[in-house]
Amino acid sequence: MYIRQMGAARTHIAVLLCASLLASAAAFAQARDPGVRQAPTDGGPPVPLAGTSSNEMGYFLDGASRFETVEVVSGAVQNGTLNQGNGLGPRFNSNQCSGCHAQPYVGGSSPAANTLFSVVNAEGATNQMPWFEAQNGPVREARFVQSNGVADGGVHNLFVVSGRSDAGTCSITQPSFTPAGNPVTGQGGNRNIVFRIPTPVLGGGLIEAIPDSAILANQAANTAAKQRIGVRGHPNAIQGGTTNMSANDGTITRFGWKAQNKSLLMFAGEAYNVEMGISNQLFPQERDETPNCQGGQASPNDTDNFPQPGTPVLTTAVLSDIEAFADFMRLLAPPTPAAATASTTHGSALFASVGCSLCHTPTLMTGKAIASGSYQVPSMALSNQPANLFSDLLVHHMGMGLADGISQGQAGPDEFRTAPLWGLGERVYFLHDGRTSNLIQAIQDHASPGSEANQVVQNYQSLSASDQQDLINFLRSL
Repeated sequence: MYIRQMGAARTHIAVLLCASLLASAAAFAQARDPGVRQAPTDGGPPVPLAGTSSNEMGYFLDGASRFETVEVVSGAVQNGTLNQGNGLGPRFNSNQCSGCHAQPYVGGSSPAANTLFSVVNAEGATNQMPWFEAQNGPVREARFVQSNGVADGGVHNLFVVSGRSDAGTCSITQPSFTPAGNPVTGQGGNRNIVFRIPTPVLGGGLIEAIPDSAILANQAANTAAKQRIGVRGHPNAIQGGTTNMSANDGTITRFGWKAQNKSLLMFAGEAYNVEMGISNQLFPQERDETPNCQGGQASPNDTDNFPQPGTPVLTTAVLSDIEAFADFMRLLAPPTPAAATASTTHGSALFASVGCSLCHTPTLMTGKAIASGSYQVPSMALSNQPANLFSDLLVHHMGMGLADGISQGQAGPDEFRTAPLWGLGERVYFLHDGRTSNLIQAIQDHASPGSEANQVVQNYQSLSASDQQDLINFLRSL
């Protein structure tokens, strides 16, 4: 009896050990995110679209230079030279466009090292760094879901100019964002605050040049497959009450996390005012009109630069900053994908078969005659070009897990634009709030109650570990 019990015990232990080893092997066999893909252009100068003309190139380079300019309030000395600036603040998030759009080069998304740590106390500012900005985390902006019990949704700036050597006697209070949570993921903490990380503007001109008809035709395509998998989606526009379009002219908006901005010029103008506190011809009023906090600048701070009589001036210099920013983004090339391998080719097929491509449409075509610097001569770089963006530019319900509680246009509290995936392999942070730097986690976070992606995520999870790895390798090749 005792011997039989000992034998049974040994068998039981052996079974447990075998199960443990199998579990360990299964865990080891799970797909892994290989991490940020390196490319020859990483950290280099921004790259223009193929086919950019010599005239367009002049405006591209001028816009790129302004995109990297560090803004000041007024009268700051930088590198021994007096810089009058355009009027940073009074409330702002950063002091240059390229501080947020830096990965893998100027025009991209948030870099691995948070650039706001060089901004928070620049020129003697007395700001405290908000808890959700970490040295090893993404650049984040903050939006309040409510203010005083009323729906808000707007950006609440992180910093103020108080204490800066170029801000005079300005004394305004930095907002409070407490209680704190996890600074790297941005999760936990004040439940009334939600975050956004910078959207890449690489390839922005190609996105702008896609006709509404192409977006709507793609929306109507593969209807049966979309219905089976639970994918719906709609443009951010008002079109018979069913789509999310511009309230100004009824056409499809397409820039921003909720596709809330119509054009690159609108994107630039809003960002200049909201992110840097610099009023402009699209947004001419100051967000904070405290009288002694304007730096002595006229309002709007950024306008066309008409030359004084008899003063020679470069043609590009006449443009306002927001026009120059838009020209730069319009001619900025998307990242170049890595050369295909057997793994990434197989992963591309799996990307389609599990249903990812029903939202992340690989290619949309731009219009046949897209004007850039001249309406008389369409731009070769923008006209009749494939935009390999991997997005349908629609907004979709992403469920409770990703919902931020904010509506913009016709995009509701849990709806987001299908994020373009070109350049995905070179990004550090994922999802609208940068909560993860792991691509596999980002895929899993697409699934939650109410998400249109639930079946797609289930299909991905049903793949073998090797197939999952091929799909991840494909995404990191983009």
